[in-house]
Amino acid sequence: MASAGSELGGRRGAFDHLTARADSVGALRYSWSVRVGIICPYSLGVWGGVQAQVLGLARALRADGVEAQVLAPCDGAPPEPWVTPLGNSIPYAQNGSFAPLAPDPAAQLRVLAAIWDERFDLLHLHEPLAPGPTLTAVMVKPVPLLGTFHASGNIAAYRWARAGVRRMAARLDLRVAVSPEAAGMARRYLHGSYDVLFNGIETSHFRQEPAGRSSRSIGTTVLFLGRHEPRKGLSVLLESMSLLPSDVSLWVAGQGPETEQLRAQFGHSARIQWLGQLDEAEKRQRLVDADVLCVPSLGGESFGVVLLEAMAAGTPVVASDLPAYRVVADDGRCAELFRTGDSGDLAKSILTVLEGGPMVDGRVSAGLARAEEFSMERLASAYIARYQSIIDPRSIRSVN
Repeated sequence: MASAGSELGGRRGAFDHLTARADSVGALRYSWSVRVGIICPYSLGVWGGVQAQVLGLARALRADGVEAQVLAPCDGAPPEPWVTPLGNSIPYAQNGSFAPLAPDPAAQLRVLAAIWDERFDLLHLHEPLAPGPTLTAVMVKPVPLLGTFHASGNIAAYRWARAGVRRMAARLDLRVAVSPEAAGMARRYLHGSYDVLFNGIETSHFRQEPAGRSSRSIGTTVLFLGRHEPRKGLSVLLESMSLLPSDVSLWVAGQGPETEQLRAQFGHSARIQWLGQLDEAEKRQRLVDADVLCVPSLGGESFGVVLLEAMAAGTPVVASDLPAYRVVADDGRCAELFRTGDSGDLAKSILTVLEGGPMVDGRVSAGLARAEEFSMERLASAYIARYQSIIDPRSIRSVN
């Protein structure tokens, strides 16, 4: 496992470590099988980055022969047959956003029943200390536990109950963080060592058809894809529209607590189309059809999966110059970065990309290669290696 010193020593070094571990397990993964319960504290009925990671990782693990079952709140029908629903969620304010958690007793009873009935060999907990099913699993610890920490910034509960959360974190057999920023935040409050395994994307879902972009892309279109809340910076992008040529239009996907306010302020413009919440198929199509993806977040980001998804679709990216986004963009080699929160600089960056040229084409090509580096298949291989390192060898079942 990576030492505390090495995990933050260099962002590229952290990714190189993932690659090496993924390559080393290539031959191993087809010769053994375990039952892994992947627990997500957030409702799969609400769009979110952690939820997408959980489902994508489970698909990749199952393709590699791991018997992966997802346990999570759902707020509706489960999205896959291998998802065990734990009931509905309640929105809680967390890290500048609202998290759809399920801390109610009924959800805890359901997760305990599923854990005992399914006889898992290992539990993989995403945000293991979030109130609800993951924290319940940590408290009972029936099998080895791997915890993946996604959040960066500040978690109020970590400050208020530092001693308690450290005791809970100590029950994890192995800790993973999705970025150096997430690892740094976890170490600050929880101590311990963390492997850094960046988030993955299902690259095949975003590849364009040979015919190229569909006829739905009319004119010059900028796409925003995210929750409408202050830290996502949608207001900065909307302000920049007045500085862009009149033939540039904006697709605004998603919704959130700022939606009504922003629509009242900017909704008069015929250049802005409010798409609402998109399902996965339409999200992928919009990413392919857009001329630019804009990600204007103001902070609190531990990674940038949507940047990678646009890169995989061959769509140029303009993003705020946050540390996490700079990592994903390979220090600007795969995306145009602008001064965070500066609507004027954002408009200039969008114009630079729309004008095209060798530099923009080079970034698109570099982005396609960068997206492949973060494939979900590679991430699944890295996790399989870590499962093997903490699981009881007696539970490994040969599939030869």
